Amino acid sequence: MKTLLVYDSTFGNTEKVAQAVATGLPGSVSVFRVGQVSSSDLGGLDLLVLGSPTVGGRPTPPMQRFVDGIPGSVAAGVRVAAFDTRITMKFARMFGYAAPRMVEALSRKGSRTAIAPEGFIVRGRSGPLANGELERAAEWGRKAAL
Repeated sequence: MKTLLVYDSTFGNTEKVAQAVATGLPGSVSVFRVGQVSSSDLGGLDLLVLGSPTVGGRPTPPMQRFVDGIPGSVAAGVRVAAFDTRITMKFARMFGYAAPRMVEALSRKGSRTAIAPEGFIVRGRSGPLANGELERAAEWGRKAAL
């Protein structure tokens, strides 16, 4: 199984989750920060995993540009999974979260959802991650590959 995991991280929490997710993924897994990969690197994938902090209910601008830049011809048929890091403030739910938006954008281009989008909890704006989130991330990665 060939998997590409692309993430963005502001305070390092999403990077930690990305690394934990990668430990749960079988086969060949490449992990890159969003600026280190282009849509041309997506050929021949079995699974594309995206991770971003939630910023105003959306992925970070670099991650959004990456997702928007993936051609439909490349996205079509690729299994995709997405996660985000988020805080648990009541008003945050009003705006939504990054992971579902990334999956939705790629689904419109013909990608298939491998697993429901997931959010991992950060305590406060800059962290740290809530207890148990890295273990939960590794398990989510394992399930995404099934």
